[in-house]
Amino acid sequence: MKIAIVTETFLPSTDGIVTRLTKAIDYFMREGHEVLVIAPDLGVHDYKGARVVGIKPVTFPFYRYRKWGFPSRRVYHILKDFEPDVVHAVNPVLLATSAVRAAQKLNIPLVSSYHTHLPKYLDYYTVYKPAKPLLWWYIRRNHKNADLNLVTSQAIRDELDAEGIKRLDIIPRGVDVINRHPGFRDSEMRDRLGGGKPENKLLVFIGRLAVEKEIHKLLPLLDAREDISLAIVGDGPARNEIEKKFEGTNTVFTGFMHGEELSKAFASGDAFIFPSVSETLGLVILESMASGLPVIAAKSGPTNEQVTDGVNGMLFENEDLKSMIRAVEVLEDEEKLAAMKQNSRREAMGYAWDKTSQRLIDFYMDARDRHSTGDKKA
Repeated sequence: MKIAIVTETFLPSTDGIVTRLTKAIDYFMREGHEVLVIAPDLGVHDYKGARVVGIKPVTFPFYRYRKWGFPSRRVYHILKDFEPDVVHAVNPVLLATSAVRAAQKLNIPLVSSYHTHLPKYLDYYTVYKPAKPLLWWYIRRNHKNADLNLVTSQAIRDELDAEGIKRLDIIPRGVDVINRHPGFRDSEMRDRLGGGKPENKLLVFIGRLAVEKEIHKLLPLLDAREDISLAIVGDGPARNEIEKKFEGTNTVFTGFMHGEELSKAFASGDAFIFPSVSETLGLVILESMASGLPVIAAKSGPTNEQVTDGVNGMLFENEDLKSMIRAVEVLEDEEKLAAMKQNSRREAMGYAWDKTSQRLIDFYMDARDRHSTGDKKA
């Protein structure tokens, strides 16, 4: 099968979408498929034999942290020359909307996938919040003609269905159970993440540092529990602001980590902390489970689908300090914590990337069949 993937984000960027795409491409290439990636031009032109075509990006003055690809006529011509069996528009908001239009003009089966819950993000940027109805209109417009629309959780599927988006299905979760493994636990890494306080319990957060990640909600916990240290691994547009807020607390900011260093960071804490309620899935939740860490997380639809309270983690009510403190008390129960660590690893073992990537091939074939019959029913 000839597969064209048009995405708003790709290497060398580091995020959940890029992880999912690279793992899928790894599998596609091993299985003999031909893959073309169209993405903002960040200097990568090949990925393990898959050709990567870059579209000149721009940087917004209010968000200099990353570069963005705008809609481009080039996408139409690239797809026309490649003649794919299916086009996958990943998060069609800017650049990937060109794939939506091109697939229609070229009469190519189209799969669109929804990974970033932008309407929810607007809740964290007061000046843009009134634009939410307009944003939903724009999202519906960019998904209405897809032969199949993929989402990452049942909760997001229900929300998009309520907004009138049809032909929805769920991409299974996936995780690298080899490079996310309890065996990477490392005493030197733990000492680094814990700021040289080995007697403290260590919570780990790994992800992009942005307002919508709601990391600031952890500050009252650290004020209330001086015996807890927090490691924040990652970078992003809100890093300076967050560092200032957490100044004087038991918090270590490491910046980005990659490879074995990141594997050690995932495995060397006592639990993974996840305060965000804006995620469509939160890939890091499953990565932490694969690393043998229970997850302490704020309740939200997508998170509740992954974390079973008292089994592989603890859930707390959003913006409820007492609820968060009660959830964190599991760190004091060594027997329960040990059981949760085992349950977390066991849960993750059922979501190896190859299985998830094969399901994506199945979705592509389904879209091709729907397209050939003109089936645009829900």
